[in-house]
Amino acid sequence: MSIVVTGATGHLGRHVVRQLLEKVPADQVTAVVRDRDRAADLAARGVRLAVADYNAPETFDGLFATGDRVLLISGNEFDKGRVQQHTVVIDAAKKAGVALLAYTSAPSSLTAALADDHRATEKVLVGSGVPYVLLGNGWYHENYTEQLAPVLEHGAVVQAAGEGRISSASRADYAAAAVAVLTGEGHENTAYELGGDEAWSFAEYAAELSRQTGKEIVYNPVSTETYTGILTGAGLPGPLAAVLAGVDAAIEKGELAVSTGDLSRLIGRPTTPLAEAVAAALKG
Repeated sequence: MSIVVTGATGHLGRHVVRQLLEKVPADQVTAVVRDRDRAADLAARGVRLAVADYNAPETFDGLFATGDRVLLISGNEFDKGRVQQHTVVIDAAKKAGVALLAYTSAPSSLTAALADDHRATEKVLVGSGVPYVLLGNGWYHENYTEQLAPVLEHGAVVQAAGEGRISSASRADYAAAAVAVLTGEGHENTAYELGGDEAWSFAEYAAELSRQTGKEIVYNPVSTETYTGILTGAGLPGPLAAVLAGVDAAIEKGELAVSTGDLSRLIGRPTTPLAEAVAAALKG
């Protein structure tokens, strides 16, 4: 039996693999990667590597074994048909007879276009007969704390989310939830709604940045159209800019304020506060 992590060299995947190595022997962990060289550090720790690509179904032939536990980390190639990519993995897992397949999805409350691929993938997974876990990951602190340079340069947080509140958490928190499911028992055919313990608004985020930097940073709420224009002006492709602006519209409606407490219960501790993530990002 192996615990298999797809997308293992991505931001979330690396957190998952590192945390798995704290709980199980390295030879029980398989990292699925597209580029073996990018995973040299994982191989050096004794993790088994499997080279496969969501866009090449044949690369998943024989990759899984009966009894494996699999984490399917959702792809980020929005233009390549993510549902089909995910279905490749689900089909291979079903054929092998894996014991569990956990999928990093989005909270059921999210109706923005970003969630469409997740809902379709969930339908494929639940219908496959493979024992599943739906990890409805909310928003990450890092979605904002890794984009601080323009905020600090202009002294403004610019978003199209109005006074909406977000219960974000750190990547490490969401990784810990995945590890808990992959190494624990009794999670089969369950959906978890995951988010941070404390919800916050962008006005509060700007105030926290001001407090920690000693600079005046304001929140400048703009329309969805204006925000889309700002993102495309910064070099983002139009379709991706529209998706991100749609997320802000969802935030304004409260769709990323997850109050179930599932995340802190799964990981057995409070989630990482936003202020702590800001401090870490400012130290850089």
